[in-house]
Amino acid sequence: MNALVALCHFCELHGPRTLFCTEAVHPPAPSPPQPGSALLGDREAEREGEGLTMRANSSATQRADMCEGCRSLPVSHPGFVSVDTETGIRFLSHQHPRQAQLFSVVRQACVRSLSCEVCPGREGPIFFGDEQHGFVFSHTFFIKDSLARGFQRWYSIVMVAMDRIYLINSWPFLLRHLKLTIQSLQSTALKVFDSEQGVCPQRAVRMNSAFSPAVFPHQRSGNAARSLPSLTQHPNLWASLHASFSWLLKACGSRLTEKLLEGAPTEDTLVLIERQTEQEEEMNAEGAGGKSESAQCRDFLFGDDGKGEEYCGPNFRSLRHLRQVLGAAEFRQLAWHVLMGNQVIWRGTDRGLIQSAFNVLKTLLPVGCVRVEAYSSQYEEAYRYNFLGLSPDVQIPAHVSSSEFTVLVDVLNVEQGCVHVVCDDDVLSLYQFSISSANTQPVDKGPTLLNKLEVALTNENLSVEVVSHCLLCLKEEWMNKVKVLFKFTKVDGRGRDDTQKVLVLLGATGPGEEDNVRLLKFWMTGLSKTYKSHLMTAVRSIDVICKSGNERVSKRSSTYPVSV
Repeated sequence: MNALVALCHFCELHGPRTLFCTEAVHPPAPSPPQPGSALLGDREAEREGEGLTMRANSSATQRADMCEGCRSLPVSHPGFVSVDTETGIRFLSHQHPRQAQLFSVVRQACVRSLSCEVCPGREGPIFFGDEQHGFVFSHTFFIKDSLARGFQRWYSIVMVAMDRIYLINSWPFLLRHLKLTIQSLQSTALKVFDSEQGVCPQRAVRMNSAFSPAVFPHQRSGNAARSLPSLTQHPNLWASLHASFSWLLKACGSRLTEKLLEGAPTEDTLVLIERQTEQEEEMNAEGAGGKSESAQCRDFLFGDDGKGEEYCGPNFRSLRHLRQVLGAAEFRQLAWHVLMGNQVIWRGTDRGLIQSAFNVLKTLLPVGCVRVEAYSSQYEEAYRYNFLGLSPDVQIPAHVSSSEFTVLVDVLNVEQGCVHVVCDDDVLSLYQFSISSANTQPVDKGPTLLNKLEVALTNENLSVEVVSHCLLCLKEEWMNKVKVLFKFTKVDGRGRDDTQKVLVLLGATGPGEEDNVRLLKFWMTGLSKTYKSHLMTAVRSIDVICKSGNERVSKRSSTYPVSV
C-alpha cells in the first residue's frame, strides 16, 4: 500500500508540527546492467543507508527553531529501518519524510488534522483530502500533561494515501488498530500525570499565582512544551511507534488485494465481500474490550490471521471420495437434500470428520445459501443452519426427525479407540454411516445439476480438479437462471403462465422439473444484497422515467387536443 503514517502534535508555541513519520519504500524494479552500474549501485546503496542521517544534518537549521515538544529524534539520529523479508519493502521512520514532495503533503495533512478538520468533540476519526494533496485518515486525541494549558496536549495520527477508495475501505481496520496505540499512549501518560499531581497539584499552584499573559509561557520554568517520551516516561517510545506503524502499513496493504476479474464479479464474490464487511463492522462496534492489554498489543503488532490448527485425522477429501465412502445411492440422496435446501445433520464423535464432510458438501451450493454450525452440543433450528454437526448424545426433536425437510447422518464407530488414526483411507474401516430421512419422494429424476454432476463424478478419466471446475461452471449456469427467475417473479411480479414460459426457456422443465424449480427458489435466497438492491434501484428508475414520460404525453394531449 502506497501510504505513510505520521504522528502530529499541536505545539503551544509553534502550532501544528509533525513528530514522527513512517513510510514504505518499495524495492526498485530490476533493470539491465549498464557499464559502471555496479560501482554506481554500491554508491547509491551507501547513500541510501545514510539518507536519513544526511537529511537530518541538512535540516539542522530548521530543528534549531523547534522546542522540546516539537522534536522527536535527535539531529544525529539515523532513524529506524525495518525490512520485510517476504516482499523486500523497507519501512523507514524519522521526524519528516525523505522526499520534499511528501514533506509538503504530510505538513498539510498535519495542519488540517489539528486545525480546520475537526470532528465533533475534537477527539475521534475523520476523513478529508483531494486528488492533488492526497487523502487522509486522521484520528485526533489528547494526552494528559500537568504543565499544559487545560492539563492536556493535542495530538493526531494521520495516514496519507492517494487511493481514496482503498483508504475508505480500510476505515474499520485502521480505526480498530489505531485506537490500541492511542489508548496505550493515553493510559501511560495518565499514570505519569497522576503521579505528578500527587507530588505537586498544579491546579492549586495556578490558582494562587498571579496571572500575566505576557509571561505565561515562562511561568513554568521553560517546560511549556514537553516531549511525548517525558509525558509517558517511555524510553523506547519512538522505536515502539516505528514497530506499530510499520506493522500497520504492512497489514493494511496485505488485507485487501487487487484481483483481475474477467467480467462482473460472481455472486459468491459479492456475498463474501458483504460478509467480510459485516464482520469488520461488528468487530469495530464491539472493540477489543474482551482482550487483555498484552493480547491487544500482540494482536496489533503481529496480527491475527485466525488460522486454526489443521485436522490430521481421517477426513473426506472431495465429493468423489465422499461418494465412494457412502455409496452411490446414499450420496445421491444426501446431495439431493443439500441442493433442495433441507437441513443436513451429521451426528458423531469425530468433529474433524464432520467438518470435512461439510467442507465438501457446501461446494454444491452458492456461498449465500451456506449456513454451517460444525459441531454443537444442542440442536439448532433449520432457519439458522442448514449444515449442523452434533455430538452423539444430542437428542433431535421429534418434529425434526419426522420432517421430510431433514436428513440425518449418524457416524458410528466400528472400533472404539481408533479415531485418532491419521490415514485418510481408513474412513471405511473406522466408521459406518447411517442415513435416515422421513422424505418419501423418489430422488431418481432429481435436478438437472445433480445428474450432470454425477456423470462427472463417475468418469474416472476426469481428475478431482477437473470435476471441481465442472461443478463451478454448473453453479454459475444455474445461478444465472436464478437471477432471471428472480427478476420475473420478485421484481416484475409476473404471473404463473409467464413464469412457466421462462422456465421452458431456461431449460428447467422436463424430467425433474419439480426439483429444478425447488432448487431455483432455494438458491434465490443466496443472492447478494448488492445484486438485489441494484436490480430494485434500476427498476424503480425505469418506472420513474416511464411515469414522467407518460405525464408529459398526457400534458401535451390536453394542451393540443386533436379534433376528429
